[in-house]
Amino acid sequence: MCRILLAFLRGSQKVASRKTRRLLDKSKTFHVTCGVTICVFSGLHVAAHLVNVLNFSMNYTEEFLALNAASYRGEDPRKLLFTTVPGLTGVLMVLVLFLMCTASTYAIRLSDYDIFWYTHNLFFVFYVLLMVHVSGGVLKYQINLEEHPPGCFHPNTSLQEDIPVPGSFEEPFPEYSPEAFPPEPEQFVEKNFVGICTEEPKFQSHFPETWLWISGPLCLYCAERLYRYFRSNKPVTIVSVISHPCNVLELRMRKENFKARPGQYIILHCPRASALESHPFTLTMCPTDTKATFGVHLKIVGDWTERFQDLLLLHSRQNTEILPNFHQRNYPKVYVDGPFGSPSEESLNYEVSLCVAGGIGVTPFASILNTLLDDWQCYKLRRLYFIWVCREIQSFLWFADLLCMLHNKLWQENRPDYINIQLYLSQTDGIQKTIGEKYQVLNSRLLIGRPHWKLLFDEIAKCNRQKTVGVFYCGPNEISKVLHKLSNSNNSYGTRFEYNKESFS
Repeated sequence: MCRILLAFLRGSQKVASRKTRRLLDKSKTFHVTCGVTICVFSGLHVAAHLVNVLNFSMNYTEEFLALNAASYRGEDPRKLLFTTVPGLTGVLMVLVLFLMCTASTYAIRLSDYDIFWYTHNLFFVFYVLLMVHVSGGVLKYQINLEEHPPGCFHPNTSLQEDIPVPGSFEEPFPEYSPEAFPPEPEQFVEKNFVGICTEEPKFQSHFPETWLWISGPLCLYCAERLYRYFRSNKPVTIVSVISHPCNVLELRMRKENFKARPGQYIILHCPRASALESHPFTLTMCPTDTKATFGVHLKIVGDWTERFQDLLLLHSRQNTEILPNFHQRNYPKVYVDGPFGSPSEESLNYEVSLCVAGGIGVTPFASILNTLLDDWQCYKLRRLYFIWVCREIQSFLWFADLLCMLHNKLWQENRPDYINIQLYLSQTDGIQKTIGEKYQVLNSRLLIGRPHWKLLFDEIAKCNRQKTVGVFYCGPNEISKVLHKLSNSNNSYGTRFEYNKESFS
């Protein structure tokens, strides 16, 4: 996937249509569809060639030696598969494709992302094998069709040499004729056959053309990877590291000439955590004209994030405050690749937007809220519905200060209706039902249970008649299905909902 190209097209004025930009968000779906299509047709391709291998062995004939892949009748088909270039490379490609497909399933990606990461990078081995695969010359074509057209007859060939005679050739012969041919064989041949062949058929292997089809996309991908390598070869300056409740780590950084738009994401690479692994994280704070700091929030859920946390914090799993740079330990080198585009960028291009977050899925909208805190008047957005659903009440502390500051700013500017904040605690032990005493603004907007999505959509449609509302979501798939269905349903107010989903899984 060419992430740089997608980000360029999304941010350039060449793609002015919002519908066209939304198609760019389907790049991952298109990528998965191409992978499934390759698997299906590869299965058909393999099945057809297995039949060919059996035919080469069982139906071996010396009439056309150039077309036979087998050396003799009854040759072991396994020998053709494992001792020839097309056969061996085909077996290896099937193995590589099997590993890539099985490791790309949601269960594998969720349980062990490392397996998915390493096996998915076998695509380069697959392409190399693919280009070698076609060099065996098994498929051939006839090069002397004019001298030997299909169905032609060689008049100089004697039928006395135990050569099978076509049925159409024998039928006109009278039984009492003592001659093998009619008196004028040339006239008979011209009347009953396509033509007369002047030489034996000659065959030649097809010129390998696979590289013509894959060289363009492969060169484009390699050029982008090279550009991304040079762009991200300098480590960032880590400003501070904050440990939040519920195993969430905030990392604030600075990088020279780094620019990003709200809603975009970056890819972090820490060689000390893993030499090859890199992981995407949505920006929760974007650099502006007045400040160069940008940041991300990491959910500690896997081996890589645990190792990364141990390297960043003085003591693993211990809450720390923001300390001056000279009081902190020497941070490991961290490299940033990006930024890259995401569907959440479009939330500022709607007049009305509905942003729904599930747990840590709030990160794409945190950068948007930070941007609105700096200046909201320069964007098209005039009303924002912000819905955040969490299982633990302490999760709201990740961005509680940000929400309160934005709320107070809008009240001071006499625009309290600009943002509608609704916080939902899906699970509770019945004890703590407030975020904190200093967050009274949020406590009044905290609801217990799950949102009633149908009522919520009806209320938004009623308040925004004949308008187009952008629906943006990041979180578990269960909620995504409900939101997608409601966005596609009709309402009596003429309000149109356009659904956008962000996911890295």
